[in-house]
Amino acid sequence: QVQLVESGGGSVQTGDSLRLSCEGPGRILSHHAVGWFRQTIVKEREFVAAISSNGSITYYADSGSVKGRFTISRDNTKDVVYLQMNNLKPEDTAVYFCATDPLNLRVHPYCSDYGCLRRYDDWGQGTRVTVSS
Repeated sequence: QVQLVESGGGSVQTGDSLRLSCEGPGRILSHHAVGWFRQTIVKEREFVAAISSNGSITYYADSGSVKGRFTISRDNTKDVVYLQMNNLKPEDTAVYFCATDPLNLRVHPYCSDYGCLRRYDDWGQGTRVTVSS
């Protein structure tokens, strides 16, 4: 397996913005869809957003907790995927992970949604985001 690297986390105030980056060795990201997830001590790893390999398709968590505030994008010339997070709230506090989807968001035989961890292959070790009120 390949180790991805997340960066850009930090400690901020409510209403601030952060941009997270996800990078991998070689050109691995350019050939895969990438998802962003987050996890806290009390919550399981939850889906945040995903983007196809060419950036033409994006999905966000259905709960609406991030829609309108978070934007996933990618720059394949730099082999990096971003998660722009605006108007951060204390409930966004978590460790954020990125992961590759080798099926490029196509139908997975065992997953019905993009939050299904089983469809993701390579992961990073996460970057911590802390939002204080």
